[in-house]
Amino acid sequence: MLYQYLKIIAGIAIRIYCRRIVINKPELLREKGPLLLACNHPNSFLDSIILDTLMKQPVWSLARGDVFKKPVYRKGLAALRILPVYRSSEGVENLSENYKTFEACLELFRRNGIITIYSEGKCINEWHLRPLKKGTARLAVKAWEENIPLRILPVALNYSSFTRFGKNLFINFGEPITADVIAGHAADGMRNLEFNNRLRYELEKGVYEIPASDKNQLKEKLSVPVPAVMKVLLFFPGWLGWLINLAPFLVARRNAIRRPKEPGHYDALVMGILLLIYPVYVLLITLLLLFFTHSNWSFCFPLLALFTAWAYVQVKPQFEK
Repeated sequence: MLYQYLKIIAGIAIRIYCRRIVINKPELLREKGPLLLACNHPNSFLDSIILDTLMKQPVWSLARGDVFKKPVYRKGLAALRILPVYRSSEGVENLSENYKTFEACLELFRRNGIITIYSEGKCINEWHLRPLKKGTARLAVKAWEENIPLRILPVALNYSSFTRFGKNLFINFGEPITADVIAGHAADGMRNLEFNNRLRYELEKGVYEIPASDKNQLKEKLSVPVPAVMKVLLFFPGWLGWLINLAPFLVARRNAIRRPKEPGHYDALVMGILLLIYPVYVLLITLLLLFFTHSNWSFCFPLLALFTAWAYVQVKPQFEK
């Protein structure tokens, strides 16, 4: 129930937080399991939020194990369909927990589930594909050994910014990978290597390689033109949206700046905080309007807030000057 509720809320929020989402093969959003989404990892848990909201079938995600330390967090994350993956830096004693996650993934595949895995391992805000870890290959090969008809769908995520509200996102799906890729290889090492070579080939086709200092190339590859008539029509609604929605955004930004223990999570934290506080903010303003005006028009405020926020995102500059 919690997952379905948040998927609806996040689905609305993503259309505002992301100015434009461009997908090369949108029909693949309707793919059914057993399916493993093998992605690059440029933007923390925002990557998972976006993929979860876009895919038609519910999606499970794998996340770093240190956020599962407290039992209350573990239960909440499980309700959100998130499973832990521990790294040696999070305690060697926790590595055995990965076997439980591994088996849980296989069971989900047996039930035709979909799982997201980040094949680079660590999240870094950059336009670059890093070396792939072995986890994706091991999970895929094990599923095939158990005769699970698993398909791996390479997913390349390309954001126009890792700090700006109202970003463009280009999602490039690669060709699905099946068990045929390891045919003829008996040794585990060779099968894993062959799998990773194929996965890297597919991801390299979709991940944009752009130096962070090359602003011209960023604009060339990641901008989306806005018709002049649209800019004119949305100018006043857009700036009204800036006034209406400034307060919750400033609260989210202030808290996001304070919280990260390591770089790479600011963007996702802003989105996550807004998902929590924005519905409360809109409800509070609606009730205040109703209290002072006694008008049923007050109930239109949520739609006004959302529309004007969307309008502002459409007309604001896409990149830093």
